[in-house]
Amino acid sequence: MVDAGLIKEHHEVIGSDGHHVGRVDHVLGDQIELAKLDLAAGFKHHMIPVSWVDYIDDDKVRLTLTADEAKSRWTEKY
Repeated sequence: MVDAGLIKEHHEVIGSDGHHVGRVDHVLGDQIELAKLDLAAGFKHHMIPVSWVDYIDDDKVRLTLTADEAKSRWTEKY
């Protein structure tokens, strides 16, 4: 499991296919909140579990899911 403390604000989140999912706003426990000011996020906050993270490389968080899979399973923050 990835150390959530390594995930930083503004890191780009990409799917296992290399496609953009969003940008990290911040980490809340075992959830990553994606920034709403991102076209890919539809200008809404979305939450994804840290458990989806495969690894962190430089300023990118790579997921174990493709971008489309992640977007179909993320939850919207209200």
